[in-house]
Amino acid sequence: MWRDRARRRRVYSDSSNTTQAKKIAKIAKFGFIGVILLVLGSLLLIPIFAISLPSPDKVVRHEGFSTKIYDRNGKVLYDIFSDERRSPVKIADVPEYLKKGTIAIEDKNFYEHEGFDILGTIRGLSRVITRGRAQGGSTLTQQLVKNVLLTSDRNIFRKLQEFILATQIENKYTKDEIMQMYFNETPYGGNAIGVETAAETYFGKNVSELNLVESAFLAGLPQRPTAYSPYSSTPKAYIARTTDVLRRMREDGHITKQQEEEAKNQLPGMQFQAKGANFKAPHFVQYVQKILEERYGAAFVENGGLQVTTTLDLELQEEAQKIVAEEIEKVANAYHITNGAAITFNPETGEILSMVGSKDFNADDYDGQVNVTTSLRQPGSSIKPITYVAAFKEGFTPATLLMDVPTVFPGSASQPEYKPVNYDGKFRGPVQMRYALGNSLNIAAVKTLARVGVKDMLTTAYDLGITSLEPTKENLSRLGLSVTLGGGEVRLLELTNAYGAFVNGGFKAEPIAILEVKDKDGKVLEKKDPKKGQRVISEEDAFLIADILSDNNARKETFGTNSAINIAGRQVAVKTGTTNDRRDNWTIGGTPQEVTGVWVGNNDNSEMKALVSGVSGAAPIWRRITLQALKGKPNVKFAQPNGVVTASVDIISGFREHDGYPSRTEYFKKGTEPNGADPIHTKLKICKNDGKLATPADISGGNYDEKEFFVFK
Repeated sequence: MWRDRARRRRVYSDSSNTTQAKKIAKIAKFGFIGVILLVLGSLLLIPIFAISLPSPDKVVRHEGFSTKIYDRNGKVLYDIFSDERRSPVKIADVPEYLKKGTIAIEDKNFYEHEGFDILGTIRGLSRVITRGRAQGGSTLTQQLVKNVLLTSDRNIFRKLQEFILATQIENKYTKDEIMQMYFNETPYGGNAIGVETAAETYFGKNVSELNLVESAFLAGLPQRPTAYSPYSSTPKAYIARTTDVLRRMREDGHITKQQEEEAKNQLPGMQFQAKGANFKAPHFVQYVQKILEERYGAAFVENGGLQVTTTLDLELQEEAQKIVAEEIEKVANAYHITNGAAITFNPETGEILSMVGSKDFNADDYDGQVNVTTSLRQPGSSIKPITYVAAFKEGFTPATLLMDVPTVFPGSASQPEYKPVNYDGKFRGPVQMRYALGNSLNIAAVKTLARVGVKDMLTTAYDLGITSLEPTKENLSRLGLSVTLGGGEVRLLELTNAYGAFVNGGFKAEPIAILEVKDKDGKVLEKKDPKKGQRVISEEDAFLIADILSDNNARKETFGTNSAINIAGRQVAVKTGTTNDRRDNWTIGGTPQEVTGVWVGNNDNSEMKALVSGVSGAAPIWRRITLQALKGKPNVKFAQPNGVVTASVDIISGFREHDGYPSRTEYFKKGTEPNGADPIHTKLKICKNDGKLATPADISGGNYDEKEFFVFK
């Protein structure tokens, strides 16, 4: 029985094998016929496709390059682009490791084939039968075609188009030219197109600076950039992919076993830039972009491949950003301060060296993307120096006497009655302008403005570049005497730049952000040679203001002798300011080498706590940034102009010293020195009998005493 069963099994097996063989033969027959038809069909379709296909010349792009913004030292700040961020690179600048790694993992026979891998293509076309679409077999040339000239559709007709264009490109360009185009056109994740942009995005360096492990990482990205990117939902997937690249490189003899192992050991701890870290100095970049778009149009800026060198010092910028964040963190709870902004200029030329528009550009809780350096805010007492400059222009001096006493200023049709008070509620009686400005006394400032006139003060402010205080009819009607205490709104950028005129001899230097613009071919479109601007205040008036604002003794009653605005060993002109409602807090000042302005407060305009002052809020930030900006620079003092002289004056009245009373030395513009008898601090002849003013008879009879008196009106 078992023999019968065995015989039946053999018969069944033979029958089964025969049936299997027939099926295989049938498939082979139809497969052969299919291949013949495919080849014949291709020969017939190629001329048709060739007519409708894009020109292979278009694989070399002449447009669509991102505009690159640099700091003054050539460090990249940002690429402005529309949909794709592209920075062209020459093949000579691509490291050998990256070239070899790309070939090893993507197209081993790149230098042997003619743009088409026949065996790989047959494998790919076989997927039409099994999966209904063509896959695989793409050489670097085919990938280039797909990235630049064709869509990513997968079907047999699409493959034919790819074949034709790849062949045409191979016939037209050398292998190195094709590889250069591949490295410039391949997507490497997000909107980063090309290896130069990829190197900047992931490592913050130029592609020429990449090492072996970084090159292997980039070589493996194009297959699935969204999966292998460290910024994806699978941030460690790159390790296995890069390991495969290194293995292929070793197998193909491009690296040694030791190099492979060393690179693999580096993979787990590989350092990438933080996502979005390539957007440096964001508020400044946006400021520059707006300027560029106004000059060249948005489309050209996004796709024209401009190379823009700016005035920014990235090292100072990054320190300033760090300082603002750290100092705001210290006072956030104590003073209810959520935000800060800072800007630094070269006062000689107006070049913007740093611009911190907010504590954190990406913060949502206080609108971090709002650039406070260009926003309108009330300046508090930081506007006072402009009032005193206007006064000096009209003949007042640092020794001019003011009465710090309760005063009511009458109103007008458009302004109510005004009764200012000092920040501490105290009154100091007679005070000279030097000490009134140094100690930031409100009543004295308002009295000075009342004597100068609002129009003249606004004219001076506008001449200094503060556009929001133009002396228009509207502003003259809207802004009264309170404007000297910060009643108008100004921009930190403009007010800080105005202070530049105080420390550079009276010249208004227009704010400059761009030094040079080149097109994608290196042709210079514009180039700025920063120079001094036009004179807007006299050298003498600028010196007087700078000297007062740098006089630590003149401000000691309010600020003490060791405050944050006193920088030992430096002559620095600086002024603080806080609005009466504590919504804005400022510190602005500098030297002939740099001037820095700082604002702190809340973007929603909510009040800070009562304890805040110019010294406790903005000044610590200002001090640290100023010290950073002055690092390595000599101590430059404000040079006394020829038109400024000194004179000894009475410490009370400000008139010439006399009668041995205490005096001090003061600066004056020539022709404004006090002359004549002192009518304020004087000696009077008093009758010995009744203590009244002596009569001529008392004087002739010697019946009098001379006593010291102060006569104030």
